Amino acid sequence: MAKRSWCAAAGVIGIAFLAPGFAASQAPSTSYPSKPLRLIVPTAAGGGPDINARLIAGELGKQLGQQVVVDNRPGASGVVGFETLARAAPDGYTLARLTSNFTTNPSLFVKLPYDSARDIQPIIFESSGTFLLTVTPALPIRSVKELIEHARAYPGKLSYGSVGVGGPHTLAVELLKSLTGTSMTQVAYKGAQPAITDAIGGQIQVMCDLMVSILPHVRSTRLRGLGVTSLKRSSAVPELPTIAEAGVAGYEMTTTGGYAVPTGVPRDIVMRLNAGINTALQSPAIAEKFAAGGATIVGGTPEYYAETIRAETAKWAKVIKAAGIKPQ
Repeated sequence: MAKRSWCAAAGVIGIAFLAPGFAASQAPSTSYPSKPLRLIVPTAAGGGPDINARLIAGELGKQLGQQVVVDNRPGASGVVGFETLARAAPDGYTLARLTSNFTTNPSLFVKLPYDSARDIQPIIFESSGTFLLTVTPALPIRSVKELIEHARAYPGKLSYGSVGVGGPHTLAVELLKSLTGTSMTQVAYKGAQPAITDAIGGQIQVMCDLMVSILPHVRSTRLRGLGVTSLKRSSAVPELPTIAEAGVAGYEMTTTGGYAVPTGVPRDIVMRLNAGINTALQSPAIAEKFAAGGATIVGGTPEYYAETIRAETAKWAKVIKAAGIKPQ
């Protein structure tokens, strides 16, 4: 809670600090917004990023006095959605919810149809997310240790769901495999929900996803939770250990999510969106729902999010190279 309050305050301070310089260079867009906004989500409906984005869309719409319409554009590890954002008119009426794929894609693709640094302008760091490692109840596995033992006994026989090669779902399991010397087979899906559905049905055996989308299935016993990917236990499921705590030393996997607009959107509009989302993140209803889904609210300035993106891009470039994942 202290971290969230500090970051929110940093956002307000940043807005106050940057406003004078902006006012001297550009007249404010007083008529903005005069029509509904489009919020691109680069994942399928029902997944963690989609759930969070819809919560923010509702609150942001109240702040701006205009509806914020969610437009799901899943596919190609988020590339479809990110390209849609990069090609949108820089008028402030199209923004997107960025996922961790935005920071891993530069290392996973030989050529992208957009330039991460040139074409897309960060607005705000929304939250960091914790994944939950689960198995289908059809397996007699009830702990991380038992999963590792099973994977070692039957190398390559267990399959896990991923959303795009090299995305966070992939990296979460590949990191586990790397640290434990186990082998599991990746099965790629266009979205997290189809993968979860197949895990429930037993078509795949392992699924590691953001808690906001997979935890309801664990609570209903359709999936069995084994551990969380953060370094600390989650208040949403305090009974489950961290994967590191369960015996996999050095394991940690969290995601970063935020919002961005195409490069060229006027500074005052960027700051208007930043202020609106910062305010939305301070809403008790948002705070409660994010916490229940295992997310840690961040907030802050566009510059803080831009620096986070740069740091995460460098971090995952090293992890992907070490894992031997080749760009496609």
